[in-house]
Amino acid sequence: MVTGLLLSAAAMQAQIKNAKTTTASVKGNCKMCQRKIEKAGSIKDVAMVTWDQKSQQATLVYDANATTQDEILKRIATAGYDSDHSIAPENVYKKLPSCCKYREESK
Repeated sequence: MVTGLLLSAAAMQAQIKNAKTTTASVKGNCKMCQRKIEKAGSIKDVAMVTWDQKSQQATLVYDANATTQDEILKRIATAGYDSDHSIAPENVYKKLPSCCKYREESK
């Protein structure tokens, strides 16, 4: 699995100028989460995000002259997914489908 992520990152770097690769913990549960996380964080020719459900890790490959890791993770949070750096707004999180809700409900 890790090898697959590394190969994907290498392929993405070839398409993005000034490519920098980092990883970040991003919370999610399912394939729908994966699609939404990757779509929210990716910008053509600027940033590409791949997310692994099992490890809860996102690999970010981005043009360091055009964006930052924090900006990418803020976009992902805006879609409803928490990371080490950004927390999704509560109102956005509450609108996620039930299968995508990863926070423990405390009562």
